Amino acid sequence: MEEWLSDMTEKTLYSLALENQALRYLDASNGKIYCLQELELPDFDQKKRSLAFAYLSNDLESIRVLWALLKSVHCVALLPGELSEYFKVDLEMVYQPEIIYDAKRTVLSNYSVLEDKGVRYYKNRNSQAFEIAPEIKLLLNTSGTTGSPKFVKLSEANIISNARSIVEYLPIQAQDVTPLNLPLYYSYGFSVFTSNSIAGGISVCTNVDVLSKEFWQDLNQYGYTSLAGVPFVYEMLDRIGFTKKEYSSLKYLTQAGGKLQDKLVLKYGEYARERNISFFVMYGQTEATARIAYMPADQLLNKVGSIGKAIPGGVLSIDPDTHELCYSGDNVFGGYVRLPDDLSLFEKIDTLKTGDLAHEDEDGFFYINGRIKRIVKIFGARVNLDEIETILFNRFHTVVKAIGMDDKKILVFYTDESLDTKAMMQFLHQELKLHVTAMKYIHIPEFPLTTNGKTDYKKLKDHAG
Repeated sequence: MEEWLSDMTEKTLYSLALENQALRYLDASNGKIYCLQELELPDFDQKKRSLAFAYLSNDLESIRVLWALLKSVHCVALLPGELSEYFKVDLEMVYQPEIIYDAKRTVLSNYSVLEDKGVRYYKNRNSQAFEIAPEIKLLLNTSGTTGSPKFVKLSEANIISNARSIVEYLPIQAQDVTPLNLPLYYSYGFSVFTSNSIAGGISVCTNVDVLSKEFWQDLNQYGYTSLAGVPFVYEMLDRIGFTKKEYSSLKYLTQAGGKLQDKLVLKYGEYARERNISFFVMYGQTEATARIAYMPADQLLNKVGSIGKAIPGGVLSIDPDTHELCYSGDNVFGGYVRLPDDLSLFEKIDTLKTGDLAHEDEDGFFYINGRIKRIVKIFGARVNLDEIETILFNRFHTVVKAIGMDDKKILVFYTDESLDTKAMMQFLHQELKLHVTAMKYIHIPEFPLTTNGKTDYKKLKDHAG
């Protein structure tokens, strides 16, 4: 690890990927395979360093755009291609990006349409000059569903450090065939992309859902050697009988993006052991470029429920006063961006406070006990409950309160009996892409308050039933 980290300042992710002779990208839509040099990357305006927005899917063109922007002088914000246009426009009004890539739209106000190497993108006609700290390379949104204006600032060194740490503990090899089935704009999906780019073999560019028949046809046709999933994916795979079938090409499974039920950790762990494959349960945060901790596969069944130990190069600790889990390492971010002015500074943060309560056992393994922050992960996507309340107030002009239940549901409490909850449900489904089964609406006479007059969210849980 020390040898790798010593030359980090001299390397870029692109140069490391070029050094990986085995790296190939397979276009699942037609079966064609390309090395990195054959991707014909578009040459986005390189005259000056500026901010670029990339609304991505997982197709080959998105990979080309991603590599072009990572290779360029620009600072790039990765965002969901399927994000509601309502939120796209809001974000663009705040940040006024110089360059936008969005395959979903054909016209953008105040932007000229340009094309290079067959890729259409947009350039701002009214450039807004603001300073971007030289360390900032990547911005990841803290809420994939709401398009929050809050981003995490990441440097090239952050990205490389995390990718190399992951390569140290996952069995990523040149012979691998890895599906890019997680969104590229999601820190876990981006991490799969980066770690496999520097040490893996074939990465399969696909927009096919992991629960669809087509995905499993591709798995058999191309011989996928690994599968990455959030808890919801593993829950759904369990329902369709994943552990009752054989997949001869699979070498290992990874899970992150929230806590997987202990019974499923045990079930998949036993499945993996019986077939001589590995199942890695991991814990991460966008603020640490993705992954912070992992459970060694050979210890999984002995420590069900644990997030494991720190990734190579990282250190986990627990605040003795608050019991909050803390992390330090070269992958820790450089602060948040809420307004364009925040881009002028990249802050060196020695210790990341995760917002999770935790304890450490006698063997040095860590366990999450609960969450301090008002953030839940629904189907693997981070949802800020305070933002949910604000969005619904702005749309329906009534106060609601939201809590999360075990990363399974969002409970929305309201006191106005005339509130059209069906319309609210449809609005959240359309605008935030939250599935209707992830939401529950509960009427109460009044909102419980703490002694200092604030909403008592703990008491709200008593109304959950």
